Amino acid sequence: MDNERERIVVRIDPDLMEIIPDLFDFRRKDISTITSLVAEGNFPAIKVIGHNLKGAGGGFGFDAISEIGQRIEHAAEKSSPAEVSACVAELAEYLGRVEVRYS
Repeated sequence: MDNERERIVVRIDPDLMEIIPDLFDFRRKDISTITSLVAEGNFPAIKVIGHNLKGAGGGFGFDAISEIGQRIEHAAEKSSPAEVSACVAELAEYLGRVEVRYS
């Protein structure tokens, strides 16, 4: 199956229905922000965003966001633009493939 077309289904409590779109909007803004910060070489700021991502996903059932955030944080600690950029690409792909089902 084509990975770009394969959906990642995550089942979420219907009580969270109103906040999930905002969660994804904030993560898309994080992608843009991190991309700019990589160009600036501002790894301390990237580390903070990675740390925040680490805590942002798992509590809502999006463990992949937390895992990617942890990798961004570690890549920023090493000041590795290539690793940070690879993680950002992975986050963008995840957000494009995830399908939320409320149940």
